[in-house]
Amino acid sequence: MRNSRYPTSEQNLTCFILSQNLTTLLLAIFIVRLDERTGNIYILAGEETGIVITRNGKWRYDE
Repeated sequence: MRNSRYPTSEQNLTCFILSQNLTTLLLAIFIVRLDERTGNIYILAGEETGIVITRNGKWRYDE
């Protein structure tokens, strides 16, 4: 089992694709952070776009 300090391969791929899509939309990416407690990746882009990527690579907008 992988340590939650490192992203899964599914998270890596999703993070790369989302980052590429966000920059194509000319949104600056300010934060990419792996939460060691939950294992989720958080991306803050533009002025208010927050995205959470779970350990299985699924993503959602942060409310």
